[in-house]
Amino acid sequence: MESVNFEDMRRSMVDSQLRTSGVTDAWVIGAMGTIAREDYVPASHRATAYMDRAILGDDGNVLNPPVSIALLLQAAEVRPDDKVLLVSQADGYVAAILRARVAQLTTVAADNISAAQSAAPFTLIIIDGAAEELPTELLSLAEDGARLVTGVTEGAVARLAKGYVHNRKVALKSFADSEIAPVAAFARKPEFVF
Repeated sequence: MESVNFEDMRRSMVDSQLRTSGVTDAWVIGAMGTIAREDYVPASHRATAYMDRAILGDDGNVLNPPVSIALLLQAAEVRPDDKVLLVSQADGYVAAILRARVAQLTTVAADNISAAQSAAPFTLIIIDGAAEELPTELLSLAEDGARLVTGVTEGAVARLAKGYVHNRKVALKSFADSEIAPVAAFARKPEFVF
């Protein structure tokens, strides 16, 4: 059985997926070209860790495709002095990328936003997944003018979007169509109809 050369796979991901999708930010390319994505997927998916597709973890959470992650991070315009809140679905990969860039990072699951209260306010919120609705509780953790990047679900289409938080509200503008897993905790609540 041949061994898998993850370094070559990582380089190929950068050259054939990220760069061809418009990812030009040097720190994003550098971090994703260095951090071992295969360490953040179930053992059964290690050989396909660098394919541009979502990977379901053993815990039922989803690691989003590399291109989606890279485009979100590039749009976030992450600065070393940012105080970042990462709302993450998967186990550590996006956090590892961000730790290569920022000194202040808080990571929470979407169903446990209140755990980030003591570290607020944040200058940047990154949601590693697609949301139909953003809870006011999340937006209240943002400094006024903070950047927010996320996936948004519009019917059957997932897009990546960016906005700025003002007075606990955010207007998101889509910037790319991309596969990104929905965040169940941010699904639109069903409306009661007579």
